[in-house]
Amino acid sequence: MVDIQDLAKYPFLEEAQIYLRSADVSLELVLKSEKKASLLEAAVRRVTDALMQKKPPEMTFYGRDAREDLITYVLARMLVSCLGDRLLIDRLVQYESRRSHARYVVEEEETAALVGRALGIDPDGGSLPVIAYVELVGQLRDDRWRLVNRCVVNGQVSLLRGEVQELVAERMRLIMKERLPLPVPESQCRLFSTYTDTIAAALQQRALEEFGEVDESSFPPCIAALIGAVTAGTNLPHVGRFALTAFLHNIGLTTDQIVEVFQRAPDFDVGMTLYQVEHISGSSGTEYTAPMCGTMRTHGLCVNRDALCERVNHPLSYYKRKKWLAEKKGLR
Repeated sequence: MVDIQDLAKYPFLEEAQIYLRSADVSLELVLKSEKKASLLEAAVRRVTDALMQKKPPEMTFYGRDAREDLITYVLARMLVSCLGDRLLIDRLVQYESRRSHARYVVEEEETAALVGRALGIDPDGGSLPVIAYVELVGQLRDDRWRLVNRCVVNGQVSLLRGEVQELVAERMRLIMKERLPLPVPESQCRLFSTYTDTIAAALQQRALEEFGEVDESSFPPCIAALIGAVTAGTNLPHVGRFALTAFLHNIGLTTDQIVEVFQRAPDFDVGMTLYQVEHISGSSGTEYTAPMCGTMRTHGLCVNRDALCERVNHPLSYYKRKKWLAEKKGLR
């Protein structure tokens, strides 16, 4: 049997959803209460802590107690959904899953078993069915998770105890990522505008801190190739346009600056290009992040790989790392 303390630690549990649907903590009632402002401010702190990649607090609450902590979890998910920024959503998911897992690893045996069953993973078990395993490890990069590198007996994938813990953490992340962004009504998002504006400002500041001034010499080979193709007058496929636009937006270029990049394309249409760039940059309500390296490879856009490519899984990671290396060597 779980209590409110457990629900705050593991807000993805079905029992937590049932509790949140109860009359005394319904969202409608919360947003009409005198605590609305303080709860939303706590939710903003929760999101900005995630954005700044702070270490999750071990046993403290966002809010005065476990009940308020659980409510701010829901509000935080609503706020990032209103903004629609994929990076922000991913940061919140990573933060929340790390927070829950940190509590899980020191949990009492009975509660740990209950949480494990809810996740579909027996914490004391040494295997998972093949289908469940494949679904779970799809986004884990290490080669040791590839099915061809595993011991499979009678349809069960053998696991070491430490690996079970890693998969519990991954399962938490995947569950928390489900249904995000939430379908928050536009009217509700407008009521949250004061709070989402605060988060948006923090997001912009974070991007400036992470990427600094634009440095084209640090672009990953795939992005450099796309820019080279446009400059040479080559039409890019749709996914190439998307990847280039999202990358340039993510590192801080303005809409007008991105449109200028595409001006040499044979099929350049200023109106259509402006529309596409604004859509990808967030005017549609969803701000997109450049595709990961795996996606670039799938679409044949991963070209001219170098040594640094082998150490990253995202073009933005390449860019940030190469800029850092250049600055460390005193080249800039």
